[in-house]
Amino acid sequence: GGPGRATARVLDVTDRIALTDLVDGTVRMHGRLDLMCNNAGILFTGPFAELTERHWDNALAVNLRAVVDGTAAAYRHMARAGQGAILNTGSLAGLIPGASMTPYVTSKYAVVGFTQALRAEAHRAGVRVCVLCPGFTETPLIDAPFEPTASYRSGSFRTNARLLQPRLMTPERVALAALEGVAKNHGVITVGASAAVLSRAQRFAPKVIEVGNRVHAWRSSR
Repeated sequence: GGPGRATARVLDVTDRIALTDLVDGTVRMHGRLDLMCNNAGILFTGPFAELTERHWDNALAVNLRAVVDGTAAAYRHMARAGQGAILNTGSLAGLIPGASMTPYVTSKYAVVGFTQALRAEAHRAGVRVCVLCPGFTETPLIDAPFEPTASYRSGSFRTNARLLQPRLMTPERVALAALEGVAKNHGVITVGASAAVLSRAQRFAPKVIEVGNRVHAWRSSR
């Protein structure tokens, strides 16, 4: 095995009390908290007209509110100690809009905005706050959208992802880039050439992204 030890806990991140208790217990056990990663998330895909309240409620609860609650639980301890780093997992979908995945895009845009808003005031407290925005990554998430809508075809999200990024990144590559970005205190940590290119295109050539989204929406409806 590698250096150090790890302790695993099963936790529902939408349970604010359980999440706070886990963070508080970690601080009691180790005396401090150096890094908090709010990484839990679920994928949503499907036409807006087919989405239900359940899709929206879960997107906001898991992808956004749990990030806010996890940050709040860690920030208290870190601000008091004058040190620490919080890493919130956003997505490339938090930097560019993606067709047929409005709950996911909405939640990830909010995570990016939340992190950037907190970052300025956290700096005064000695706490680094960063957001991770990787491109498409080879994880079970990419093949398991939350309660797919009626028109979703199995494997279509992976197929569409490969059109933008032929080779999916490994979780190990994303993790190493995340740690390096936190160490360098980068506010927004993009990972992968496609994420860098597409996020720049959204800033400087938004019409290109808009046309691409229209094509994606058309392909998804076929």
